[in-house]
Amino acid sequence: MQATILILCEDQTGIISAVTGFIHQRGGNIIYLDQHVDQQVGKFFMRIETDFKDENTLSEDFKKNFEQELAVPYEMKWRIYTTDDTPKMAIFVSKYNHCLYDLLSRVKSGELDVSIPFILSNHKDLEYVARQFDVPFYWIPVLKDKKAEAEEQQLALLQQYQIDFIVLARYMQIISPGIISHFPNKIINIHHSFLPAFAGAKPYHAAFERGVKIIGATSHYVTEELDEGPIIAQDVTTVSHAQTVSDFIAKGRDLEKIVLARAVQLHCNRKTMVYNNKTVIFS
Repeated sequence: MQATILILCEDQTGIISAVTGFIHQRGGNIIYLDQHVDQQVGKFFMRIETDFKDENTLSEDFKKNFEQELAVPYEMKWRIYTTDDTPKMAIFVSKYNHCLYDLLSRVKSGELDVSIPFILSNHKDLEYVARQFDVPFYWIPVLKDKKAEAEEQQLALLQQYQIDFIVLARYMQIISPGIISHFPNKIINIHHSFLPAFAGAKPYHAAFERGVKIIGATSHYVTEELDEGPIIAQDVTTVSHAQTVSDFIAKGRDLEKIVLARAVQLHCNRKTMVYNNKTVIFS
């Protein structure tokens, strides 16, 4: 059985040797290892992929011993995931369908190893897309005077389906602090600009007015500060004075699909770690 281990701790000597030795002593074969040291803050980040011939090795005793022998002495924050841990992803959408179609197609083709228990929207417009892919669809309107009620319904669904993370595929509502607190660094948004430039609701219009020569898309984890969360993936494309706002939007939507899918893939593959509102993205 294969497993992925993520580690964050203070930088100090002997960490790699201690971790790899622990795995070797238990019959594990390390098939990938990547590490990074943030020298400014003195933090050590590591991602290891391992293969254990005996599936029983990854028992509660393994985790208990790892905690006692490594995590406590090195003051580690760590997580372990096995190949059986297929994440459950909820998709939130509003009226734009391009990112939704792209994600559903990638999951259906096997490109994204994730399950989608449901799609949630504050409008009914995209229910037909959910039916095409045989995914349950829930309509929860977010009315100005009933936002707390909507949040309760959303949380109930997320808990009912034991959702691991949420993807905002152009969901045009601000996520409440209550939901963010239940899913820290587990809500992925796609913003239609190269953040931190042109945050807000109409970045393509703002970029057009500014006369920029490139436009971009940014996928980031959601925090309570709007469009300020840790960035996972970004990309850009060129534009010119001869193009209209509509041209910007059309080119941007292609970028949005690609960047969001890349961020979801990185998250599902356990290749992201967050610290100080920044991400370490492993190769």
